[in-house]
Amino acid sequence: MRIGLLTEGGYPYVSGDAGLWCDRLVRGLGQHEFGVYALGRSERQEAVGQVALPPQVTRVRTAPLWTAEDDGVVHGRRARRRFTEHYGALVSVLCEGAPAGVGTDRSGSQADRFGNALYGLAELARDEGGLVGALRSEGAVRALERACRAPGAAGTAREARVPDLLAVAAHLERALRPLSLDWYEDDGGDGLGSVDLCHAASGGAAALPGLLARHFFGVPLLVTEYGVRLRTHYLGAGGGTVVASGAASTSDAVSGPASGPTSRRVPGPVAVPEGAPAVRSLLAAFHGRLAAEVYRQAACVTPGNAHARRWQERCGADPAKLRTVHPGMDAARFAEVGDSPDAADPRTLVWVGRVEPAKDLVSLLHAFTEIRREEPGTRLRIFGAAAGAEGEAYLGHCRMLAAQLFPDEAAGPHSVGDNPVSFEEIGGPEVPGLAEAYAAGAVVVLSSVVEGFPVGLVEAMFCGRATVSTDVGAVVEVIGGTGLVVPPRNPRALAEACVALLRDPGRRARLGAAARARALELFTVEQNIAAFHGIYLEIVSRSPVRRGVLDAAGEPRPFAVPAEAWLPGRWTGLGGRATPRHPSTWTAGPPVRGTAAARGSVGAPGPSSPRTSTPATTPASASAAGPVVASEGAR
Repeated sequence: MRIGLLTEGGYPYVSGDAGLWCDRLVRGLGQHEFGVYALGRSERQEAVGQVALPPQVTRVRTAPLWTAEDDGVVHGRRARRRFTEHYGALVSVLCEGAPAGVGTDRSGSQADRFGNALYGLAELARDEGGLVGALRSEGAVRALERACRAPGAAGTAREARVPDLLAVAAHLERALRPLSLDWYEDDGGDGLGSVDLCHAASGGAAALPGLLARHFFGVPLLVTEYGVRLRTHYLGAGGGTVVASGAASTSDAVSGPASGPTSRRVPGPVAVPEGAPAVRSLLAAFHGRLAAEVYRQAACVTPGNAHARRWQERCGADPAKLRTVHPGMDAARFAEVGDSPDAADPRTLVWVGRVEPAKDLVSLLHAFTEIRREEPGTRLRIFGAAAGAEGEAYLGHCRMLAAQLFPDEAAGPHSVGDNPVSFEEIGGPEVPGLAEAYAAGAVVVLSSVVEGFPVGLVEAMFCGRATVSTDVGAVVEVIGGTGLVVPPRNPRALAEACVALLRDPGRRARLGAAARARALELFTVEQNIAAFHGIYLEIVSRSPVRRGVLDAAGEPRPFAVPAEAWLPGRWTGLGGRATPRHPSTWTAGPPVRGTAAARGSVGAPGPSSPRTSTPATTPASASAAGPVVASEGAR
C-alpha cells in the first residue's frame, strides 16, 4: 500500500512538530511504502535539515509555507472571471459569519459553497496557474470588500476597514498556498494521484493537499489530530500585528510582473492589529469552515483523546468517522524505574515539563507552603527548561517566589542553608534523563491550567509513580482512576491531595502499580502502530478502484491491475497507478482474444450469427504486456 504522509512544519524536518510520532509510525509499518509531503514552516527549519529516513520512505516532496513565488502567469479575461467568481464565493461565506456551532451550519449550504469555491480555486491553479498573484492582487481585496459590504454580511464584517481587509487578504493568501503546489499529478509518478491513501498528521494546511487529492483523484483521506488546529487558532487569536503589503505580508512579498489592470499590487506596507474584531471574526470563520470541510471529506478522523474528540464534534465532524487513537510512547526507557518503585524518596515531590505560564508553577509553589506546614521535611524538585523568552521570564519569577516563600534552611549554625524547592535541568550528571527525574520522588505533580494530551503524566505512569493532577485537557481520560485529580488554580486542594499520598505509602504503591498497568495497555508505541495499520486496511478496503490503467495512447487496459496489487507489499506504478513493480509472468506474451458464443453447436455457427466464430478484433491500443481483452459478447 502506498501512503502519502502529509505534514506541516513537522516530519521529516529535524525541528519538526510530531516528528517522533511520525518516525515511529513510518518505521513501525515497514510493509507499506510511504511518500512524505511536507510543508515547511520557516526558512530556518529547512536550513537545519531533515532526519534520516527509513527505506520504506520512497519519496519526499517539500514546499515552503513561509514564502510563495508568483509564477508570472497573467490571467486573461476568462481566468480572471473564474478567480473572481470562486474567491468572491469563498469570502462571501466568511462574511456571513458562523451560525450556531463552530464552523458548521445545519443546512450545509454554506459548507457546500465554501467547498465548491475552494476546489474551484484549486482547479484554476491547476489549469491556468497564477493563483498566487491573483490572491495578492487588488482584485482580491476588492472582492473581499464587496463581500463585507454586501447585504446579509455579519456586523463585524461590515465594520472592516481597509487595513483589516489587507490583513485578512494576506492571511488567506498564505493559508491557500497549498492550492498552487505541483503535487496534484496523475502520471503515476511522485504526485498525490499515485498514492492509495493520504494521511494528514494534523488539520489545517497539512490536510489541504489531502482534500485536493480526494477531489482530483478520489484518494481517501485520514486525518490525525492530537491537538485540534482550530482550538489552537482560537487560543492564539489575541494580540499581535500583521504587516500587509497589498494582500501579502512584506516578508512574503515577491516582485513580479503585474497581472493586468485588475491584479495591481496595493503599494506600501500596512501594520494591522491582528486583534481587530473584524480580522478575528473573518479569520475564525475561515479556519472554522476549513476544519468543517476537512472533517466532512475525511474517510476517518483519529483524535488522540476524548478532549480533542469533543472539539472535533463541535467543529462539525461526524461522530461515526471518529476513532480515538492515543499517541504511542516508548515505555522501554522507563522500565527500570517502573520495576523498582520503592527506590524513590518517599518525602519528595517531582514536577517535570516545560516551564511556561500555562503550567501554573505559581499555584504549585503556594500549595507547597501548605504541604511544608503539614509535612515539614518534604522537598519539591522541579525539572525542566524554559520555553522561549516568555518561559525564561516566568522561570525567573518562579525562582524569586520560591526564595521568598521558602528561605534557605540550615541544620545548624555552622552548616550551609538549603532551599526545599530546587529548579533543575535534565541532562546533567545527577539527572541524565527523564527516567532519573521521575525516579527522584514518590509523587509526581501536574499543576497545569491548559493541557492537551499530558505526555509527562503518561511517563510518570510508566515509571509506576502515584500522581496528583489538575483536571484539564485529557488528564482524567489518561489517569482513569489511577491518580488523584483536583481543580486547576486551587493550591489548597492540590496541597491536600499531595499530603494524603505522602502520608499513605500503601496507597501510593497501589496507585502507582495501577497507573503503570494502564499506561502499558493503552499508551505504548505498539498499540498506536497496530491501530493505524488496521485503519489503513479498513479505509482502503472501503475505497473502490478509482480508475483503470491507461496505455500510451490513452486507452484503458482493463486487466492491467491484478487483484494482488492491493495486498500489503512493495507495489509501485509502472505505466499506471496500480501496476505491480514485478508483473506476473502470465501477463507477458500476446493478448488472449475472446470470441462471442455461438448459438448453435461449438464450431458450427448458425445462420443468425455468421461471425460468431470469428475472433474479436483487438483494439489498436491493446497493451504490449498482453492484458486479456474480451469482446462485448464473450461469456
